[in-house]
Amino acid sequence: MLKRISVLILAGATALTMAGCGSGDDGSTSAGGSSGGGDDKIVMGFAQVGAESGWRTANTKDIQESAKTAGIELKFSDAQQKQENQIKAIRSYIQQKVDVIAFSPVVESGWDTVLKEAQNAKIPVILTDRAVDSKDTSLYKTFLGSDFVEEGKKAGQWLVEEYKDSKDDVNIVQLEGTTGSAPANDRKAGFQEIISADPKFKIIASQTGDFTRAKGKEVMEAFLKSNPDIDVLYAHNDDMGLGAIEAIEGAGKVPGKDIKIITVDAVRDGMQALADGKINYIVECSPLLGTQLMDLAKKVIAGEQVPQRVVTEETTFTQEQAKEALPNRKY
Repeated sequence: MLKRISVLILAGATALTMAGCGSGDDGSTSAGGSSGGGDDKIVMGFAQVGAESGWRTANTKDIQESAKTAGIELKFSDAQQKQENQIKAIRSYIQQKVDVIAFSPVVESGWDTVLKEAQNAKIPVILTDRAVDSKDTSLYKTFLGSDFVEEGKKAGQWLVEEYKDSKDDVNIVQLEGTTGSAPANDRKAGFQEIISADPKFKIIASQTGDFTRAKGKEVMEAFLKSNPDIDVLYAHNDDMGLGAIEAIEGAGKVPGKDIKIITVDAVRDGMQALADGKINYIVECSPLLGTQLMDLAKKVIAGEQVPQRVVTEETTFTQEQAKEALPNRKY
């Protein structure tokens, strides 16, 4: 079995080199892997953020299916967007002596203690989708995910180009992701870096929408009441943007025309809204990280060196590009 795993490791190495994105007390479930595996079977404990968006649902499904394909037994937990639940799940995986732990951190800070516990137990940790702000990078083997700052920059670059001939002020409202999370911090910073070069771009309101459609709608309703002259909405994910569209339509305005909308993710519902003209531009953040994650896990367990940062390859979509991409969209 170990010999076969080594062959699989070698097969996955090229792909990695080219890469650029039933409940127990801890909320964990076991999925993937064939029955009757021997002692050499890899067991991964995965602590997911939650199921707050279409992106996260697609990410979970891809990880579960990829684990099954790779022959890795997956112990899965849903933190319901609470850091304490993730820490509890990680400690449970340590007690169960899994071979590797992977997780997408709810927020960036506050992980050193539990990561040190995993290190002391000699269980390697892989970060997926989101980073931590620990200064001790030895606490995890690698981070697989998108460049969120670059995503924010791409959103800002489209906006600058869209209004390059305008002399008037451009009033922007921003729906931020979960407070303290890496994508919220970085997408905000990247966007701000680009638009700050031109004083006509003004962020007149910015508030968290927790990456959910319902909260996006609620916050956008408040924005519309307090700020009658909104030109642009920048939402840190599609789901918040889709919720905001409901609020905009409810206020008698036309999304995509009266208020231009930029979002991040490119899940199917967002892409459909883009194709329909309700969203103007989407920056892709792919949730399909499962195959790369399983390849990394095998390499780490085999004692091979892996890059400390593996960036996923992603693109952007205009309305016409969304129409072309939708028929073959996997998520």
